[in-house]
Amino acid sequence: MQLDFWQLSRDPVERVVALIAARTRQAGERLLVIDSDAERRAGLGRAMWEGDPQAFLANGEASAPHAARQPILLSADCAAANDARYCVIADGDWRAEAEGFARVFLLFGEAGIQAARATWRQFDGRDDVTRSYYAQENGKWAKKA
Repeated sequence: MQLDFWQLSRDPVERVVALIAARTRQAGERLLVIDSDAERRAGLGRAMWEGDPQAFLANGEASAPHAARQPILLSADCAAANDARYCVIADGDWRAEAEGFARVFLLFGEAGIQAARATWRQFDGRDDVTRSYYAQENGKWAKKA
């Protein structure tokens, strides 16, 4: 599993999720976006629908009809009805079930730094997990570790 830690500072979570979603779709992959807050999930979905028209980030809720056909699925749970191999944990709360994905993006802000560090340490010494840490630097995302 590739586990990427993205520390949010300048850009809102909606913009970062849309960026990751666009790159995921360019790679030909499906995506599961997890957030426990239904209102925030709705905002994430709107941001992807209303964002860059060139990207066309079609998405839908896991509880809606035809969830399995969605290239980007939004859910409170870590279950990919759309068979996604990539997962964004937008609310910053690590879920053990995320280990079943090929690639996981854990997004967190200032308030989530300690929890993200604990999650990072949880994977110390694991040969089956490759970790990376990204932060914004001069308006761009930079790999820090």
